[in-house]
Amino acid sequence: MREDDGRDVGAVAPLEAPGGPLRDGLDVAEPGLERAATGAALGDVGGVVESVGARRASDAPLREVRAVTESTVERLASGVPLRDVLDVGAPGSWTDLDVEVRASARYRPGLLPGLAWVEGRSGSTVSSLIAATVGRLRRERGAENAVESVEPLLALALCHPDGRVRGAALARAREYPDLLPLIVVRAADWAEPVRETARELLRDVLDVDAAVALAPLILLVGRRGRGDFGVRLLGEVLRRAPGERLGPLYGSADRSVRRFAHRLAVAEGFLSPAELARAAARDGDAVIQDLCAEAVLKTVSADVGDDVLRPLLTARNPRARSSGVTALRRAGRAAEAERFLTDRSAVVRACARYVVRQLGTDPLPLYRAWCSGLGPEAGGERDTGQTRESAPGQVREPEPDTGHVREPESGQGPERGSFVPVPGAVIGLRDTGQTREPAPSQVRESEPDTGHVREPESGQGPERGSFVPVPGAVIGLAECGERADAVLLWPLLAHPVPAVRARAVAGLRLLDVVEAGRLRPLLEDPAPGVVRETGLALLPSAQELPADWLMERLGARWPRHVRVTAFRLLSAGSGIVPLRAAVELLEDPDPKLRGWAEQAVQRWHPPAGLPGGEAEVEALLDRCTHLFSSYVLRRRKWEAGVGR
Repeated sequence: MREDDGRDVGAVAPLEAPGGPLRDGLDVAEPGLERAATGAALGDVGGVVESVGARRASDAPLREVRAVTESTVERLASGVPLRDVLDVGAPGSWTDLDVEVRASARYRPGLLPGLAWVEGRSGSTVSSLIAATVGRLRRERGAENAVESVEPLLALALCHPDGRVRGAALARAREYPDLLPLIVVRAADWAEPVRETARELLRDVLDVDAAVALAPLILLVGRRGRGDFGVRLLGEVLRRAPGERLGPLYGSADRSVRRFAHRLAVAEGFLSPAELARAAARDGDAVIQDLCAEAVLKTVSADVGDDVLRPLLTARNPRARSSGVTALRRAGRAAEAERFLTDRSAVVRACARYVVRQLGTDPLPLYRAWCSGLGPEAGGERDTGQTRESAPGQVREPEPDTGHVREPESGQGPERGSFVPVPGAVIGLRDTGQTREPAPSQVRESEPDTGHVREPESGQGPERGSFVPVPGAVIGLAECGERADAVLLWPLLAHPVPAVRARAVAGLRLLDVVEAGRLRPLLEDPAPGVVRETGLALLPSAQELPADWLMERLGARWPRHVRVTAFRLLSAGSGIVPLRAAVELLEDPDPKLRGWAEQAVQRWHPPAGLPGGEAEVEALLDRCTHLFSSYVLRRRKWEAGVGR
């Protein structure tokens, strides 16, 4: 297929009267001209129209030249400035223009300037005549953006399907800075002469300011097969620039730009370790988090300060926190890693266990001690199955501000080991699930990033053994414990904090000590997280659960999370049970659950061993006629041995 056939499609040519290119192409200029371009000015436009063979409607005067058409190409052909037509700051606008111009050339070639016009050998094209007249009208009206019509026409020429037109337009594009984005596009052109010319021009005109502004477009075009030149040139220009000039790129909304800028900064050392730590903690992109965190780790030494470690340790993303925990050992502060043994993230807990072991401390006894302290008898309380009662001889009342249970006569808050967390009052549960005991006469505040409770004057977080962990300690025990440690997890199924109950179920699953009969009551737990973990733990033994009991929990009176988990367990069953459960939910008010049920019905096939001729199967399939074609429904019934 020839891309450059050499045709000069932009020259003036005879046009069809009704429905030809000009009639629609006269929708030019701006909305104000629709009302104001009358009199002599419109007479001039009428002369232009008549000169190219456009037909006037009956004997009435020529209707106004309408402002804007729906086509970007038509607006540029009529002389509307680039900034009024395109979102020049969006890189996709320029690549879309390139595609649209080539598409327009197939059915409206008269709108595009040809080779003769670009080279200055021909003065009149449909586009240039209309654009010149409209441009003059805009200038006469004092339009602020009234510019020469050459720039928008050159933009069309730079996207022309004829390579000779594109190449000739590049020679004139140097004079128009607003056309630099199209030079970037042409630097990845499929025609080698055009591509090489554009690359030479781009190398000459691309400075630091232009590189920063055009970085999103250069990286977008760089994804093409011939776009690597622009990316290499961008790197060369930015490497020669002062590091602070890359500031706008670090905070760009374009993820690829941020990645490129941070890779360049790491390679060239533009950012300090503290700045890299803040980037790892704040950026939402996982690639940048890993890139900057690894770069920080390479610089950590014994004299590293809190300005480097603190952003990592208090970051919300686990990648940065795990790097911060690893850096504690290199910084000679490995003892501080103990407080991250109960972090909410598994990777952070694993890094903390590694660092703690380097000190010669086994984390398993710590986990066992913490989980023992979370049991029903912790703090002198005993489990009644429903509520938690104080042991005889002890009178406790809830502390209204913290939710801790304290001795009313002391007035000093809880002493060490004298309280347990109660529902909804666990400090720091949002991030790490850890709580700290406030020392007497000291006021503690929550650390916003990790959820640890710290002393405001220290800023170092909790010291060793100074906090009571909650959910993280439970799952941490399962991650490094033995099956015998399940004896510490079973009592936690009745813990008042939902997160502790959920982690206890997850821990039992990790230790492979799941007992369906003991976990089944948790399928009715009011906390969705507990029910989800229970369903996941019971999934391998779903057939051991009574199907009728699970079917009852599909009813509308049950919470959504209970119904979803019950349906998941029933779908893991065998025989007719999955079909029965799916049909039960076909009229469920929840659209997502109803959709899952429809898919389950369509996937169901009679399993081997199902007795043929089951009347219930036929009745259930008859309720699903809207989900099958008549042929598929007959086939499914035939497989089940019914409906013959």
